[in-house]
Amino acid sequence: MPKVIVFGSLNIDHVYSVQHFVRPGETIHPLQYESFPGGKGLNQCVAFERSGADTYLAGKIGSDGTMLLEFLERAGVNSEFVIRSEGRTGCATIQVDENGQNSIILYQGANSQITEEDMDQVFRSFSAGDILVTQNETNATARLLQKARDYGLLAAFNPSPIDAEIDRCDLSNVTWLFINEIEGEQLTGFREPEKITEKLLQDYPEMKIILTLGKDGVLYQDKEHTYSHGVYPTQVVDTTAAGDTFTGFFLGSIAKGEPADRALKLASAASSLAVSKKGAAISIPTIQEVTQYLLKST
Repeated sequence: MPKVIVFGSLNIDHVYSVQHFVRPGETIHPLQYESFPGGKGLNQCVAFERSGADTYLAGKIGSDGTMLLEFLERAGVNSEFVIRSEGRTGCATIQVDENGQNSIILYQGANSQITEEDMDQVFRSFSAGDILVTQNETNATARLLQKARDYGLLAAFNPSPIDAEIDRCDLSNVTWLFINEIEGEQLTGFREPEKITEKLLQDYPEMKIILTLGKDGVLYQDKEHTYSHGVYPTQVVDTTAAGDTFTGFFLGSIAKGEPADRALKLASAASSLAVSKKGAAISIPTIQEVTQYLLKST
């Protein structure tokens, strides 16, 4: 089984439960305030770990990030490649409304301080055929994808949030691309799911595309296969970690040798369980919980 190195963001999430998202010029009192470990890198790594994959986390935290290391230790995540730096840890200010939808302001902090030396230090510990997973919440997205190719690693990429950095990324370095409908439209100019995947495969024939479609489930397509899967009904409490949970369980299952259609099923179930709880990383289920959920759902 290949090793998975998730190289990405680690944040402290400040979560405000609100009746509605604050409007311009408005001041509101939240129903509740909570603080959780987060960041797409951390969330995805926890999901990989709980899916049963052999997983490592790399990234940077500031002097105020001790609570993240303590959480990772409790979660069983290998954090030997998490580097301490000067300054503050990245943080997110998250509003969660009464329907479980979220609105996020993201401060990069130490996530914006990743250097070429940091990347080489991490990649030297991995071998050709291992898997790099990254997102776009650090300063080093384009270089990480290029470094993965230089070291012979396969790359999985979640281009979130989409900004000018994405234009500098060579997507031909990407084996698995995880996107939602909005990101798909921004990358291709098309809104229809089939046209999004068609355009991406036209440009990158070897790519495997995982396109999440909200209430309509998910579409997987590569040059040989097309699969889709619906969502499992659940009471939505907080959608913050839904996509990261899906990414971790899908690719974690692939790393363990599962076929793509089975991986879609496991990832969809895991994501449904995650949105039924508050928080980001703390809401991610274990593979045992996902398996039991699927047994009850059949």
